[in-house]
Amino acid sequence: MSIADKVIVTCAVSGAVANKQQCPGIPYTPEEYAKEVRRARDAGATMVHIHARTPDGVPTVEVEHYRAITQAILAETPDIIVNYSTGWVGLPMAERVDHIVQLKPEIGALNMGSMNYAKYSPKRKGFVFNFVFENHFDDIVFLLRRMQEAGVKPECECFDVGHVESHEPLVDLGVLEPPIQFSLIHGVLGGIQATARNLAHMASVVPDGCTWGVIAISREQWAMVGASAALGGNVRVGFEDNFYLPSGEMAASNGELVEAAATICRLQGRHVAGPDEARALLSLPTDPDRSGVA
Repeated sequence: MSIADKVIVTCAVSGAVANKQQCPGIPYTPEEYAKEVRRARDAGATMVHIHARTPDGVPTVEVEHYRAITQAILAETPDIIVNYSTGWVGLPMAERVDHIVQLKPEIGALNMGSMNYAKYSPKRKGFVFNFVFENHFDDIVFLLRRMQEAGVKPECECFDVGHVESHEPLVDLGVLEPPIQFSLIHGVLGGIQATARNLAHMASVVPDGCTWGVIAISREQWAMVGASAALGGNVRVGFEDNFYLPSGEMAASNGELVEAAATICRLQGRHVAGPDEARALLSLPTDPDRSGVA
């Protein structure tokens, strides 16, 4: 890719960890999701990454909540690319992927390897949280087979360089088909840290002909958005990853975060892709199958 290419901006509107006490703009109800996605779309986002919640804000993988949220989003923003999470700790794989099997979003995210996953507080001299995020190859194959059967394109989320290179046996098994979409995640303790040099190296091992983008955690996000745009990658922002604008002020909506990301990308000489252009770049069907959420 060159810096003259279109850049896809994804918005991860809620995540599954933070709540309204930490960031009032995080959506809980389907109506709130729909409004946040509309704001993000108006600012330049062409894909929405969804972690579902119950209307009182509790994270959930229940199909009924994913359906209600997606219906509300598509009623407000019918051209958006829908991307579901499968990230969860302590649930059987079948439950982690059931909403994808039944509702058939265009893209399903999955984690490409196991890792320590932690947050450390120098002020407290201790870990805020600390666990092993297990993603066994057998589990990855299971998720990929279910996505393949549902006609859903995988988004390979990679927290370190080895996670990118783990695609090779999966391609050989026939459960992962190029061109692959990679999301290169930076800034989680236990994974690769958020520096432009790390991103350049990680992007260098992405196979030719595949697409990639950056996901960076917390306020390092903005430097990494700029680095990804300069290197020819796509970008993701949103309340799942970071609450704060480049100024340091808390964003009132996901739309403000997307607007900032789109501005940074344009300053790097990139053009923000629309939904049709993004679908072409990601090798997605022109007309998505929405029958699962009808």
